[in-house]
Order: sequence, then structure tokens, then C-alpha cells
Amino acid sequence: MAQNIYDKPEFFEGYSQLGRSVHGLDGAAEWPAIRAALPDLQGSHVVDLGCGFGWFSRFAREQGAARVLGLDLSENMIARARRDTADPAIEYGIADLDHLTLEDGAFDLAYSSLAFHYVEDFDRLIQAIHNALMPGSHLVFTIEHPIYMASLTPGWQVGENGRKRWPVDHYSVEGRRTTDWLAKGVVKYHRTIGTTLNALMRGGFAIRHVEEWHPTPAQIAANPDLAEEMERPMILIVDAQR
Repeated sequence: MAQNIYDKPEFFEGYSQLGRSVHGLDGAAEWPAIRAALPDLQGSHVVDLGCGFGWFSRFAREQGAARVLGLDLSENMIARARRDTADPAIEYGIADLDHLTLEDGAFDLAYSSLAFHYVEDFDRLIQAIHNALMPGSHLVFTIEHPIYMASLTPGWQVGENGRKRWPVDHYSVEGRRTTDWLAKGVVKYHRTIGTTLNALMRGGFAIRHVEEWHPTPAQIAANPDLAEEMERPMILIVDAQR
């Protein structure tokens, strides 16, 4: 079973205070790029993997999705999503993505935001998603960029000239990473870009769009703190089609 870090009180409290937790999709700087990668949702059946507070599940319904299934390992997340959702066409449930089972051919879109890097068996997950999608349907997801999460000691390093650097050691050594973020001992799984994309193609998907996200000049002008995101990619956005 995957680590259920989001049900640890100190982690959940910290996560709940993040901008993307308070303001939803608009609180995530990468959201405009993700939205541009999404297919038309009108009349679609959507599964939201790692749905968190349910922000995307509710967005999908606003865009015309006929039915949405939001799944998350965290009981805290699902409880909050249910509390904030008053729509019988949205269903929430507890699920471990490492052992995901879905009805074959039940969905037109699988979506996931910053959840797949917690999954150990990525190939199994991709096969489960492929089986659950109708032919021609899309899988759109974001993960922490492999450059961002590769290091055994992640974090900004400041040189003598004051310039920030992000370590990229052990990039080709894939597997478990343990970091301290909001709580100690958060477990993630590093995979190179090649491993990630090849797993998708091996699982029967065609790659339609890959974006190593960075903020736009307008975003940096509005929020100068985003300028550091130009030093290294933090988020990878992928659109794959069954």
C-alpha cells in the first residue's frame, strides 16, 4: 500500500494552507497550461486520480462532464471533497493508485495532478488506466519533474555569487526518494522522463503533448517569487491518448 502521508495531522494541516489548497485550481500557477492540454469535457465520463479536495472534479462538471469519479488514498481528502461538493453526478471514493482497479472502458478522460510520483508500480497503474479508457480517450497528468525530484538532497543551493542552483544528482538512479516536505519522511518514486514516456507508450498510449512547465513573463510580473521556477523545471505535464 502506498504511503498515506496526507492523513498525518501535521502534513494535512500544512497542505491545507497551501495556495492551491485554499484557492483551488486558480491557486496553481501551472493550471492555465494544464487546462490548455485538456480535451473537450462536454458529456464525458471522468476519473480524477488523486482528487484531493475535489477541485478538478467540480471543474469537470462545470465544463459539462456527465459523470465524475474522484479517487484518493486519503480519508481526510475525501471527507473534505465530499463536504465541499453538492452534486450527485460526482462520486468520491478511497483508492490506492498502486492497486487501482476500474471498470473497463468506463471513462473518456483520466486526470491526475501531482499524484503519480507517489506510485511505485507505474507500469501497472498505466495499464489499469488504459483498460479503463474508451478508445481515443485521453490521460492528462502532472508529476513533479524528474529533474526536481531526482536529488537525494533536494533544495536550493546558493553559490558565492548569490545565484541559486538546484542539485540534479542521482538522476539516472531511479526509485524511492524520501524527503521532508510539510512532514518528515515523505516517500516518492523518481523516474526519468524517458522511463515515464516509454511506460506510457508500452502501455498502449500515444504521446500528444509534453510540457516542462515554467511560468510566463506575465505570471512572474504578477508574482516575482515565481522567477526561481525558471532555474529548473518543477512540473511535467503530459497528455497521452489511448
